[in-house]
Amino acid sequence: MTTPPDPTTPAVSASPQRPPVRILLCDDHVVVRAGLLALLDSAPDIEVVGEAGTGEKVLALAAKLHPDVVLMDLQLGAGIDGVEATRRLTATDRAPHVLVLTTYDTDADITRAIEAGATGYLLKAERPEELFAAIHAAAQGRTTLSPPVASRVMANMRKPRPSLTDRERDILAQLAQGLGNRDIAKALFISEATVKTHLGRIYGKLGVDTRAGAVAVAKEQRLLP
Repeated sequence: MTTPPDPTTPAVSASPQRPPVRILLCDDHVVVRAGLLALLDSAPDIEVVGEAGTGEKVLALAAKLHPDVVLMDLQLGAGIDGVEATRRLTATDRAPHVLVLTTYDTDADITRAIEAGATGYLLKAERPEELFAAIHAAAQGRTTLSPPVASRVMANMRKPRPSLTDRERDILAQLAQGLGNRDIAKALFISEATVKTHLGRIYGKLGVDTRAGAVAVAKEQRLLP
């Protein structure tokens, strides 16, 4: 015989279901986007609200759709790259969280993305469940790094700061202002050849091969005033 419920016992209400995390996907490879869309559609608590193949389009869609998280590739072909798109997105009102999803794990790429405001940095080799977990973490503003990326970040934190000469610091400071070799040479009263020589040494000490990478690492390691 079934015992009737005790009328004095309060009924337990079901907890409201959390709304899905709204995702805007940005990747310039159509086939990759299609694969990611199929994967994300399999997650009941994730909703893809839009997709973009360029930095310009992701900025326009984000302003219109107001996603919770933008899943951002770094290399987007011509135009605005993923780092610059991240910087602009995170500087807006109602800024979404940006989760980088890329194949690139160089020190310069990681530093530039984090400096631009990325909440997390994930490699495309990660398992689907790791991607889903990272998306939910990003939606809550929590940082998620792929293990290889976390290892590089920790290794860089433990490395002694590179020793730059006064002249190299001067050139690096000019570089951070966006000056080209000719303008740096004029500002410091040296030849362009001398600027190029110093830049080569700076790149070697910082472990980078681009001007943007040098500035990003210099900021990370507080080598700039």
